[in-house]
Amino acid sequence: MATAGVTKDQLARCKDGFCSDPKYKLAQNAIVNHDPLEILLEQDTIQKTNHCYNHKVPEVKPVTNQKNSGRCWIFACLNAMRIPFMKLHNLEEFEFSQNYLFFWDKVERSLFFLHAYAETARNGEEPDGRLLNFLLTGPVDDGGQFDMLINIVEKYGVIPKKCFPEAHNAEATRRMNVMLRCKLREYALRLRLLIKDGRSEQDVQSEIDRAMTEIYRIIVICLGSPPEMITWEYHDKTKAYRKVGPVSPKDFYENYVKSVYNISDKVCIVNDPRPGHHYGKLYTVDYLNNMHGGKKCLYVNQPSKTLKEYALKSIKNDEPVWFGCDVGKACSWKHGINDMDLYNYELVFGVPMFAMTKAERLEYCESMMTHAMLITGVGTENGSDGEEVMCKWRVENSWGDDKGDKGYLMMTDKWFDEFVYEVTIDKKYLAPEVLAVLDQEPIVLPAWDPMGALA
Repeated sequence: MATAGVTKDQLARCKDGFCSDPKYKLAQNAIVNHDPLEILLEQDTIQKTNHCYNHKVPEVKPVTNQKNSGRCWIFACLNAMRIPFMKLHNLEEFEFSQNYLFFWDKVERSLFFLHAYAETARNGEEPDGRLLNFLLTGPVDDGGQFDMLINIVEKYGVIPKKCFPEAHNAEATRRMNVMLRCKLREYALRLRLLIKDGRSEQDVQSEIDRAMTEIYRIIVICLGSPPEMITWEYHDKTKAYRKVGPVSPKDFYENYVKSVYNISDKVCIVNDPRPGHHYGKLYTVDYLNNMHGGKKCLYVNQPSKTLKEYALKSIKNDEPVWFGCDVGKACSWKHGINDMDLYNYELVFGVPMFAMTKAERLEYCESMMTHAMLITGVGTENGSDGEEVMCKWRVENSWGDDKGDKGYLMMTDKWFDEFVYEVTIDKKYLAPEVLAVLDQEPIVLPAWDPMGALA
């Protein structure tokens, strides 16, 4: 009978490999009781990093903090929206209510899940199949995609944070999410049994309505009751008193925000270099949405170079750029740096850490979009041919002002190529051939595709 597991010969070769160079013993002595990244950190990279940029959007206060929640996609959008809004209203400091959009996303996403699950039951999907397993794993997660923001903002509008402040369960979402997941899975079972028993569509809809009454109750108890009408009183930079309202949240967006930030004019441009995922094509992901009957999440696939060119155009016009990336790779949150040369794995462990291509990382579950932030600046140099070459990017995060450069990160251009997957660009900057892609019938990727990852 063959020896199970690692053989003695294999183990001997592993031990010989470790003992072959005394630097590995030194590395062991240094790392065994410490965070490896503290030892791997390249001081040369830290020393050459500076947070100065020749193209930068005017920065505003305060630096936001999503705390213990997955709401980065909401924070990044509202941080982009507030910059032109604050300029228009001559404000010193301002935040939109993140809790307000979060509330309505939870409500709408719950309804979307129930309808999606009923649809899969009608289609004969089995509970142990890959699709239903995926849907049941995260029926109402915190994260999202930009087109989901369009759904919520266009329907419910936006309001100042003073009119609907943060709730504890918005800043620490775990307890609420556990309850919502538990109940939604229970309702999914009930819907499946109704459909399996051949009950009428009216019976199915009645069950969905009953479920939503209970779901809404949980959400409103945890997050508070969003206002139907608001009155916003404030002082501008000149200390003059101003008042807006009473007005509905939707009218507040339509009348006071949309003229400087029309969310529906933003287009999601992605970089998906996997074989068969062609540039110049329109993509969507099955069951990726937060609103039943709402706008689909649509992606125009383009080379990374194109994403950067459009981002540069936006920044030069003082318009920040919402973007999605795999933030944890080659990142120091303490120093506020995203740089491929930040950690020297090869020196310490004798192996490179980023040997795969971007496409290979997507294919082998090594990378996907995990976080959304805001590009607010670009550092460029003149290339040998006289063209402007992008070197680094200024990034506004939503983790408070005690991380990085008072809440901002520096992202190198090389890191952008490897780990940025999506940017949202206003239509006015896009070439006609890129806009024309939106007229295509989208290619539908499976629900579990990495391009459907939620920031």
